[in-house]
Amino acid sequence: MTDLKSKKIDIVAVARAARVSASTVSRSFNHPDLVKGSTRKKIDAAVRRLGYIRNRAAQTIHGIRSGTVGLIVPTIDHTIFAELIQSFATAIEARGFTILVAAHGYSLDREYALARKMLEHRVDGLAFVGHNHSDDTYELLKQQNTPTILLWNYSDAAPFPCVGSDNFLAGRLVGRHVAELGHRSVALLFPPLDGNDRASERFEGVMGALSGDVRPEWQLETPYSVDAAKAAVSEFLAAGHRPSAIICGNDVLAWGALHALARARLRVPQDVTVTGIGDFKGSGAFEPGLTTVRIPAHQIGSQAAEVIAGMITTETPGADSLLIQPVLVPRQTSARV
Repeated sequence: MTDLKSKKIDIVAVARAARVSASTVSRSFNHPDLVKGSTRKKIDAAVRRLGYIRNRAAQTIHGIRSGTVGLIVPTIDHTIFAELIQSFATAIEARGFTILVAAHGYSLDREYALARKMLEHRVDGLAFVGHNHSDDTYELLKQQNTPTILLWNYSDAAPFPCVGSDNFLAGRLVGRHVAELGHRSVALLFPPLDGNDRASERFEGVMGALSGDVRPEWQLETPYSVDAAKAAVSEFLAAGHRPSAIICGNDVLAWGALHALARARLRVPQDVTVTGIGDFKGSGAFEPGLTTVRIPAHQIGSQAAEVIAGMITTETPGADSLLIQPVLVPRQTSARV
């Protein structure tokens, strides 16, 4: 048996083992869509058998793409962006790329530092969530001319191609739904709006649908956390407030509100209507099922991957933005007054 460790395993060795040319192996790595599936399977089998590892650093030095795309999100602590990350990763890997994921914790300064770090690693493209980024980050991206897309929010005025939904419309849809059910004593539960364009646009949409008729003390603010939302609503109720509806900036906050109402022995929706935004996995399985607005995270992630992969492989700096419409999903947590 040949001692593979004593030999240098390179692309030529892989080609010999797979009985194809070295250029076909290279094409399979860099442009898998141009190689037949049966040929890719032979190459993959040879790579696994030989234990071949591509030298990405050497490729980058010689001007060859690194095969990586950076995805920078606000958080990976909970389900808000989990489906987006998963669908983006699956779709981009199918096109021959690997993702590097980082979270900035809602700090735009940290986001800038992460973007620099990823560019230092010579990523082929970058994806960000939302449009609210520091001037330094935008300037850096323009200087480097790296293919860049913005996810989650759609805007005609975005400085880079964007693939996302209309968060203002999402807020308006749920606000109108609650108003049409006859609710006038409405409380809002949102995260801090500063530096969060998704939440800000949803808030504006809700307020517009309610004609701005929400008392300031009924506009609650809490981090994206079930526990924090539960505590905020519990404190609000303990102060003697009795809303007929609570509109939440996303489903995570709505889950916390539901826990607080159950603890206070208030029935949903008979006593209080509760709504969310997002339609995260599990929201429909609640008892009662959560009324929410679906932001199609899976579709956003997969289509964004297709857009940026095209920008990289065709070396085209621009691309068409894609609007993926939000959809109201009425369930059992909302009812007429």
